[in-house]
Amino acid sequence: MGYGRFGVWVAVTALSVLSIERAHAQSVSASAPVSISASEGANPSEADAQTPSLVPPVRLALFDEPESVYPPPTAPTPDEGYNAGSVNFKMEASYWTRYVYRGVDQTTNGKATENSLQFRGISEFDLGKLPHPFIGLFVNVFNNDPVSRFEEVRPFAGLKWTIKPLTIEVGYQNYLFPSRRAQDTQEVWASIALDDSRIFRTEKPIFSPYIYGAYDFELYHGFYVEAGIKHDFLIQDTGITLTPSAAAAYVISDKYFREAGDNHDTGLQHFEAGMTLGYNLNSLINIPRRYGQWRLKGYLFYTDGIENRLRADSGLYGGGGISFEY
Repeated sequence: MGYGRFGVWVAVTALSVLSIERAHAQSVSASAPVSISASEGANPSEADAQTPSLVPPVRLALFDEPESVYPPPTAPTPDEGYNAGSVNFKMEASYWTRYVYRGVDQTTNGKATENSLQFRGISEFDLGKLPHPFIGLFVNVFNNDPVSRFEEVRPFAGLKWTIKPLTIEVGYQNYLFPSRRAQDTQEVWASIALDDSRIFRTEKPIFSPYIYGAYDFELYHGFYVEAGIKHDFLIQDTGITLTPSAAAAYVISDKYFREAGDNHDTGLQHFEAGMTLGYNLNSLINIPRRYGQWRLKGYLFYTDGIENRLRADSGLYGGGGISFEY
């Protein structure tokens, strides 16, 4: 009796499975009709190929990518790749008819006016909004100097801080005269320059006024104060810049500016006016900016004393040179 019931249960289960499979097959054939004309007379392999698959097909398609906010890459231009880092330097070599410093001709005593070969180099470290340290060296060469051709060697260092519209600089410099150590001295100095373009609402500064002050704390123990102005005239499409300038100086208890036999060392000491010409060599001979900025320089100045009792020389002097910035 037990086996009979078990057999009936197996039969009912099998019939139920067959009925479910038939229903599923009918639903598939209804959802995916096949052309009768294409299937009639086809062999079993062709029929199997025309039978729709129960697995939905994978459709591959290329979709448009969203537009990038960045410009497409381009080849570098000749001006790209220049030094935009935190260390910049400038060098200049020039030849002068006379070496006049602070209104005084530096020609060796007992000699006629000497032509001067000068070198100046400076390195500046860009610290962003912080003051920028700099260090440099100036050398003056008198070829006919009987004691030493390197007549003056002047190392200097300081800080430069731009707080618009002001540029503030402070520094130290050491005057070294090879084989003339009795003339060696040291001083500290400071300067303030004004970018007056904000005052005049112009793109470039108009007068660029500045005040410079130095104190000799070793040999002469006096103050030198200078005030001046300048303006850059850029001649379009020529690479030429003309810079007229003018300055005047006042000294306070500075023994360096005493005339022989006179203890007077305070007052208006000298004035000077002149013109500097700069010519951009990069545009002339197609030097890419990545190799630095090269300029030819020309100078012409006139200087004269103000108070007769203070040491100062008068006359025209000038020169020319080449500068390199990177």
